[in-house]
Amino acid sequence: MPSKDSEAGTGAAFTLACRAPFDWNFLLDFYRARAIDGVERVDGRRYVRVVRAGTDSGIVSVAAASDQALCVTLSGLPASVAGALAEGLRSAFDLTTDPHPIHAHLACDPLLRPLIEARPGLRIPGCVDPFEQGVRAILGQQISVGAARQLAARLCARWGNPVIQAHEPTLVRAFPTPAALADADIASLGMPRARGRSVSAFATAVLDDPDLLTRGATLDDSLGRLLRLPGIGPWSAHYIAMRALREPDAFPASDVGILRALTGADRIRPNARHATARAECWRPWRAYAAQYLWSADSAVGLRSART
Repeated sequence: MPSKDSEAGTGAAFTLACRAPFDWNFLLDFYRARAIDGVERVDGRRYVRVVRAGTDSGIVSVAAASDQALCVTLSGLPASVAGALAEGLRSAFDLTTDPHPIHAHLACDPLLRPLIEARPGLRIPGCVDPFEQGVRAILGQQISVGAARQLAARLCARWGNPVIQAHEPTLVRAFPTPAALADADIASLGMPRARGRSVSAFATAVLDDPDLLTRGATLDDSLGRLLRLPGIGPWSAHYIAMRALREPDAFPASDVGILRALTGADRIRPNARHATARAECWRPWRAYAAQYLWSADSAVGLRSART
């Protein structure tokens, strides 16, 4: 049985339980490819990043203690914030998921069965801060993972608060707050002006409605709030719902990586409508099916065009 979390508020180190199988190496690879310079990095088998608590910032380091627990160390912030941080990390690493019923359902599909057998511990990566995840999704529209990473680094260098600490000298910035981006000229970083306005509008919406990035009663509720924002279409809404709101049935059907993975022996790539129809049998776990399709796309040396 998985071990229980240790008491997070008693110091600067604690453990987080997870259900086996749990593929920590997959998560490290995911974050390594997207790590924002100055904000986060993968160091060996550790994920290390700057985190915010109110107006203060500190450093969190996460490593696998076993296949059923992660070891977390926090520095630069009081131990009193560890409980809230632990909840953010559980969400970011999808720790509360029981993979067994998901696998049992998805493995009925002969397309997904070998993918699940090859990597049974896959999780849906997210972010400690849902706002950050949303901004990164908008920045990554229609560009490569590498280009989105560079844009995010410039965003943080321009509007992220500096962090002063000695033991992690390469981590020097926190991800910008909604207030910092609401009136910022994001397009000046080098992107279409409409996309820059979308980031600012998203930040303003989060300031105006703190519940915007809270999971809705249904997937349609979550998507509906996001789709009302300028510059957020179905792909972005599903992607944010999947990674930030932890909606298990979100499915960004137009994603290039998903469509490539669904291309059959005839080499005819499906469109988003066909992908949506194909995914109907994967409900209510389409987000996990999407993650397995992305892993298949990556396994053959291809990359999704988005983050």
